[in-house]
Amino acid sequence: MSQTPIQSDALGELRVQIDALDKQLLSLLNQRAHVAEQVGEIKRAEGSPFFRPDRVAQVIDKITQANPGPLKNPHVAAIWREIMSACLALEAPQRVAVLGPQGTFCEQAAIEFFGSAANLIYCANFDEVFHATAAGTAQYGVVGMENSTEGVVARSLDLFLRSPVHVVGEVSLLVRHNLLRQTNSLDGIEVVMAHPQALAQCQVWLSQHLPNAERRAVSSNAEGARLAATHPAWAGLASERAASQFALHIVHHAIQDEAYNRTRFAIITLPQTLATPPASGKDCTSLVVSVPNRPGAVHDLLVPLKNNGVSMTRFESRPAKSGQWEYYFYIDIQGHVSQPHVAAALQELQGLCAFYKVLGSYPVSE
Repeated sequence: MSQTPIQSDALGELRVQIDALDKQLLSLLNQRAHVAEQVGEIKRAEGSPFFRPDRVAQVIDKITQANPGPLKNPHVAAIWREIMSACLALEAPQRVAVLGPQGTFCEQAAIEFFGSAANLIYCANFDEVFHATAAGTAQYGVVGMENSTEGVVARSLDLFLRSPVHVVGEVSLLVRHNLLRQTNSLDGIEVVMAHPQALAQCQVWLSQHLPNAERRAVSSNAEGARLAATHPAWAGLASERAASQFALHIVHHAIQDEAYNRTRFAIITLPQTLATPPASGKDCTSLVVSVPNRPGAVHDLLVPLKNNGVSMTRFESRPAKSGQWEYYFYIDIQGHVSQPHVAAALQELQGLCAFYKVLGSYPVSE
């Protein structure tokens, strides 16, 4: 039988130091929390927004710039985001609508932006996320916007058209799809379930390894994982978080066709909950427009941007569903609406449009 090694005196002394430091950290964290509660009382009296993503970014930037190491800046940033999230929960818990059930990448994006102390409201689809946010059931919502492999999430773009919400932030998430199942084997898989985008992002792998399995689209990857937990011949494509949530084996890791597979999520809210964030120096402005159906109309949209030195980073079209072959154009440009050259370009652009709506001006995700 192996014997437990005797703890050295040096190791014991170091552990005593760590215990003492932990007590100091806990005391300081609670002192910070008490100050945060006072901040919350002042905000409540003034009617100021409790959650300020620009303030969170400023604090984290200041802390990481002052970090002497050996802790790495990304780890320091993650720690401080959780500290600020926990303190904000004492001021006023933030209700955030996300695509459910638990274990979705949308949930992961929400936690990265708001911290794990946020009160998440799980919705069956992005329609419900928009509705919950617009109705005030949730103060914020998180919705998929586009994927680096499969392009835009069309339903989200359509929902922005008539929703009163705007975009105040974004999260760019590295997405790895894992094959999840009750048993740790490929044998006998009859159905693979996931969100349509995930099925498309894994089509090469699925065609090679599970050519006879039905590919069944469901409302979310986590829903596919939940269903896979109910039937031995079913599998899901989802995150490691979903595997843990539904007690499934990860039969194969990262089966997406593109290794660098990212999904961009938008943080949405009502303007009265949080106004347009101030310029951060690295911003994106999103808008949707339509133009009269005439020769050269689309070309004319680009002229104000060129004339004012504004760079366009995305241009997507969606049918207007009027039956007249008309389209809405979704445009992302670099810069913030408060910058003079961006404001001049947008003013000129608006004069050319039959429909014009700024969806948001917000810091881009790193």
